[in-house]
Amino acid sequence: MEKNLYTHKDSNIRKTWLLLTMFLVLVIAIGWIFSIYFQSQIILYIAIALSFGMNFVAYWKSDKIALAMSGARPISFEQSPELHRIIENLSLTAGLPKPKIYIIPGEQINAFATGRNPENAAVAITQGALQKLNKNELEGVMAHELSHIGNRDILISSVVIVLAGLIAIMSDIFLRMTFFGRRDNREGGGGAIILVIALVAAILAPLAATIIRLAVSRKREFLADASGALLTRYPEGLASALEKINYDQSPMVKPRNATAHLFISNPFKGKESKSWFTKLFMTHPPINERISALRGMNI
Repeated sequence: MEKNLYTHKDSNIRKTWLLLTMFLVLVIAIGWIFSIYFQSQIILYIAIALSFGMNFVAYWKSDKIALAMSGARPISFEQSPELHRIIENLSLTAGLPKPKIYIIPGEQINAFATGRNPENAAVAITQGALQKLNKNELEGVMAHELSHIGNRDILISSVVIVLAGLIAIMSDIFLRMTFFGRRDNREGGGGAIILVIALVAAILAPLAATIIRLAVSRKREFLADASGALLTRYPEGLASALEKINYDQSPMVKPRNATAHLFISNPFKGKESKSWFTKLFMTHPPINERISALRGMNI
């Protein structure tokens, strides 16, 4: 297990830089295709500026964007001393700096971690989790989130929020430009080919962004469950919390598709499907599978 954890951490660091590079190339490529179609170099220059600018924002500001989109606000030691003590003790055990702690309004049981590295990390937990989970369950959930920090899941998960959003926005703009824009010399076979390429690029770009987002979301949950159980030495705490999460149907106050993959459980309650096709696009593995894996651990 230890080898897997260290391998996963190093792999995530490499994946983050690869992801930033892929989005950089993808945005520039889309801009280049449309600059040819509309015969305007300005489009390419804008795409280059956007790709570099959004990569900068994604690396340095994605955690703040994720927290703001979730409506999270800082929670002080005086407001929740038990939560602070739990996170402080788990952080010491894991050898991590204590992250900033945020509270998300709402009755749903959920939590997530974000940040670019352990020194600049934050954990956010819903008010419902504080009210409905006992101490062992709360420790299990927080150990899971701290494992995301220790495994370096947080940067790649947070970066995807900004970059996938940029791809979706650019795709929408280019589709509108294609259908409603004007170009004097579209006639001819060459123009038709470029039009088809431009449309395909605009349509497939957000799909590619979604696939990348999902690809970094699923297996990390199983590993964070296992890492969290090793941290607390009590897998039943997290397993019991996941059971409560599974049966809790309270809505999230501000659910966002862009941040859904960050949470310990899908914030869109009641919209899960068990069909094999839908599972391909799930941001989280089924909770029952995660509970079974936890209860099968020998610690």
